[in-house]
Amino acid sequence: MKTFLRGAFGLEVISKWEPNCWIKIDCPDTEDYNYLQKTLNVPEYFLSDIADIDERPRVETEDEWTFIILRIPHRQDDSKMPFITVPLGIIFKDNICISICHYQTVMLKDFLTYYERKNLGFTDSVDLIFKLFLSSSVWYLKSLKIINQRIDVVKRELERSIENKELLALFHLENCLTYFITSLKGNEILLSKLKFKLPVDELDVELIEDVEIELKQAHESANIYSNILSGMMDAYSSIISNNVNSIMRILTSISIILMFPTLISSMFGMNIKNGIENSNWGFAFVVGFSVVVCAGFLWIFKKKRWM
Repeated sequence: MKTFLRGAFGLEVISKWEPNCWIKIDCPDTEDYNYLQKTLNVPEYFLSDIADIDERPRVETEDEWTFIILRIPHRQDDSKMPFITVPLGIIFKDNICISICHYQTVMLKDFLTYYERKNLGFTDSVDLIFKLFLSSSVWYLKSLKIINQRIDVVKRELERSIENKELLALFHLENCLTYFITSLKGNEILLSKLKFKLPVDELDVELIEDVEIELKQAHESANIYSNILSGMMDAYSSIISNNVNSIMRILTSISIILMFPTLISSMFGMNIKNGIENSNWGFAFVVGFSVVVCAGFLWIFKKKRWM
């Protein structure tokens, strides 16, 4: 679905294209592709690259068109992988500026709402690009805060009982952070290229500085959370290993202690003379002797903390 927006002071939705307006396309359909290719003559491979969810951040130029792919955070309904990153394509030439995303992201909705509420807009395509850059960086930080909150919740659950469900939740959150770190690194490299490739004015310089600060903060936060999560998973893995060792040590000690009654009863139950075969107290003697031996070894194991 495509939307036409204009305005330097507040974004206004218009019914058709005007020079220097923003053509915003979300989840493009066949009609949108026909409009882009036949009406605007956008190169076809630009559109196919944007559709690839694994496409990395980059900038390139062809036939006076400039093509930019920016990775933005996207929150999904999947409880296992709450956050991923998706490509946002920005294509512009002269007085035409197009953004294309194959996902309904909260970031773009919030971008429109914020600029409408604050009566803010964009002066040209370059200004819009860096403002989208800034918005994506802010949303990376917001998403990282939510991930950190989820880590705290899972950590409290693990303190009560270590189960596979909680460990898998930490594993999926670690995957989210890996996606974030990779995308943020690519966005930083892309930003450093755009500073020299695009015509930047004085206002854009200040905006770029803000973007650099937010990107750096998001990248550092993602690295910190990832390191904390990795250390936490290693710690819980060690705890699980220690618990297994303790259980195996106890079971081995019990097996050794229970071996003595079997050994004693086998010795006195052999078909040979042992002096108690005709005694009325023979059975009681064997049982008592077995209990004493077991109690002795139990005391030794307790003293050595093997049980």
